[in-house]
Amino acid sequence: MSQNLIKRIITSIILLSLLLFINFTHQYIFILSILILGMVICVEANNLFSKFSNIKYVKKISSINKLNSKLFILNLTSFCYIFFIFCYFSYEIHKNEGPIFFLYIISICFFTDIGGYVFGKIIGGKKLSKISPNKTISGAIGSFISSIIPLLLILNFNYLDLEFNLDNIMFCLFISLTSQLGDLFISFLKRIAKIKDTGNILPGHGGILDRVDGIIFAIPFSYLLLKLI
Repeated sequence: MSQNLIKRIITSIILLSLLLFINFTHQYIFILSILILGMVICVEANNLFSKFSNIKYVKKISSINKLNSKLFILNLTSFCYIFFIFCYFSYEIHKNEGPIFFLYIISICFFTDIGGYVFGKIIGGKKLSKISPNKTISGAIGSFISSIIPLLLILNFNYLDLEFNLDNIMFCLFISLTSQLGDLFISFLKRIAKIKDTGNILPGHGGILDRVDGIIFAIPFSYLLLKLI
């Protein structure tokens, strides 16, 4: 077992423990934790976009260089999105639907990521996109299949009043799709910036944004789905 894999396992256990603690304690702790998470993501996103200054087609736009508007737009959009959308919707789901349901949504994203990794490694096959060379079509299919596992676990333990029907299956698949698209979008930005990770705060994993890239898109989308269903 490689040293990097050991780091990833230990970090994953710590992150899972923190998630459970934050999710099932007082709502003020939950809110504070989400805000801190959002701030870290903003910092990493700022570092990511700062790499764009080395890209040729960005240099050609003199007006952007003069006003340095790319950093202004980054900070504006990242703070607006993360704090006023991601943080707000996270809190609303946690408050209205309950900690178990919030954990359910996070679990769908988690199993989406795990399913894509496992199926992609075992089956392999054709690449999904040039944006992220490590992602395969088999991995994407595995992500969709694995995203239904949280629903089965919830039904088995009777934690929520859910049924194994088409609506709930489609809910999992839509959350999985959004999570995968969010992951690809951040991968696209990293590819442009020519970096592997958005940070190094998590041993063996990279940055916070590397771990929650799909979640920050899936949470707001799940809230909208809940309002429509």
